[in-house]
Amino acid sequence: MSFVRTFVRWGCCAASIAGLAVPAYSADKKPAPATPETTPSYYGPQPATENIDLTMYSRIRDEGFKHSHVMEFGAALADGIGPRLTGSPNMAKANQWTCDTLTKIGLENAHLEDWGEFGMGWQQINTWARMVSPDPEPLWMQAAPWSPSTNGPVTGDAVYVDAQDVKDLDKYKGKLGGKIVLFGAMRPTPDLTEPLFHRYTTAELAEMETYPTGDARRGAPNIQQLQADRARLMQVRAAAMKIMVEEHVTAIITPTRDGSDGGGTGIIFDDNGANLVRNAQVKENAVTIPNAVMMIEHYNRLGRLLQNHVPVTLEVNIETKVTGDHEHGFDTIAEIPGTDPKLKDQVVMVGGHLDSWISGTGAADNGAGSIMAMEAVRILKALNIKPKRTIRIALWSGEEQGLFGSQGYVKKHFGTFAEPEHPDPATVPGFQRQRGKLTTSKEWETLDAYYNLDNGTGKVRGVYTQENYAVAPIFRQWIAPVADLGVTAISYRNTGGTDHLSFDAVGLPGFQYIQDPMDYDTRVHHSDMDTYDRLHALDLEQGAVLEAIFLYNTSEREAMMPRKPFPHPELEKQQTAPIPGIYPNAVPPAK
Repeated sequence: MSFVRTFVRWGCCAASIAGLAVPAYSADKKPAPATPETTPSYYGPQPATENIDLTMYSRIRDEGFKHSHVMEFGAALADGIGPRLTGSPNMAKANQWTCDTLTKIGLENAHLEDWGEFGMGWQQINTWARMVSPDPEPLWMQAAPWSPSTNGPVTGDAVYVDAQDVKDLDKYKGKLGGKIVLFGAMRPTPDLTEPLFHRYTTAELAEMETYPTGDARRGAPNIQQLQADRARLMQVRAAAMKIMVEEHVTAIITPTRDGSDGGGTGIIFDDNGANLVRNAQVKENAVTIPNAVMMIEHYNRLGRLLQNHVPVTLEVNIETKVTGDHEHGFDTIAEIPGTDPKLKDQVVMVGGHLDSWISGTGAADNGAGSIMAMEAVRILKALNIKPKRTIRIALWSGEEQGLFGSQGYVKKHFGTFAEPEHPDPATVPGFQRQRGKLTTSKEWETLDAYYNLDNGTGKVRGVYTQENYAVAPIFRQWIAPVADLGVTAISYRNTGGTDHLSFDAVGLPGFQYIQDPMDYDTRVHHSDMDTYDRLHALDLEQGAVLEAIFLYNTSEREAMMPRKPFPHPELEKQQTAPIPGIYPNAVPPAK
């Protein structure tokens, strides 16, 4: 039973007992004073001044900048193993390689933890296409994740299907049998008038330290419209898939999405957006028609030809391999054991997700975060650090499909949510899902903090506190000695999209660093350009040094890192409900 629930239960019992009649004590006896429940340090006051060991800062910097192995880790992972789709043979190789490598650099208890069934094990062997007529041309595309094979090259006439509504599909019925379908609207390729590569300016970092207002605070103003558009697209896709399966379409080609600021030109983004159905990795949902995603310029040419009634013949070869229908996902875990008799059972964690998509080799997303975490713990081991608390590294899988690895770990070790009494089917899956009451474990009380990197190769410029206001003064003192490395910003804001959210959701301190954006969102993220060539050695060295400093500082503090109030998601609807009768002249509606 966790401290929070024990404390609540004790408080209720104490109030009841206090109201009961009790026998009088004799004059020479006094009742023993009540022993108040001790407030854990993570909910108590924090010291105003941090005890910072600048000698250790110097040693960490010296090791991290002069003897770095971060790029060796990066080359072995990105080049030596390649893309790491969860459940795939390459993901299994990455799990084993990280486990073996962490043992080699001196960590203990390196092992793999099974977080549950993921779905199909799958890998791309070879994919290509060419236009046969009216003009022979090689075409650039890659298999969509979990696509079946064409079983060799297939040739067919192309059909362009652009359906914005289910009723738009009527005109294609009976015309798709044996065809290669271009499924999805063409899109423009805007001129690039601004650089696609960017580092944060001083002004931008200062703005991050302010409390967001307006739309930035409340989220996208058109969120309801976006949800409606997404639901409509899913309906169109489901109806179209039914027709194409019934009519025995030979293959499906979809256009690659754009990158931020129009950066998706000449690039293939091959991620969730390329899947024709939701949870395509699950055997029961598997798409039975071979399907691939094509570079937009080539897709647009084919679309224009077909729109102008020019017959197009394509030859397509999609070669893939399914290695199992019910593969499990695994996280890689290893430790530097704590040495303080009172604190060694408390844990400081660092991590990143090891899995990737398939079009590139996953070097920036999130090989970068994984190898910086590995380098951070390597630095501490090389310096023969004997931390007071245990330092644990966790490299997750299944992040790309919904934080599966970190959520599975948190559920196993720290806490679970009850199903809500009235689940909302419109809510999205994962960490944003409506939840019931949180039940925590004994380990929940011993997790001090989790630090995460997952925004590419960019230099660390600060840290998001996830609205944990008590932690900001601590972090601000920690980063003051590394201001010369460009680390200056403490943002109270939340940031999303990666594994720290699994910890934050259960009331544990989970943090993501602020990193220079570089060309991550414009052209690298989930694209075929996500390769070793996109990694910046000096930035990765800096990030690993900073993580090592944060791990060391956390491990040595007397008090645990402060936490936000214990979460009560089961009260959210009640807390946000309108106040009844708020209008003074309102008339209750007739029943």
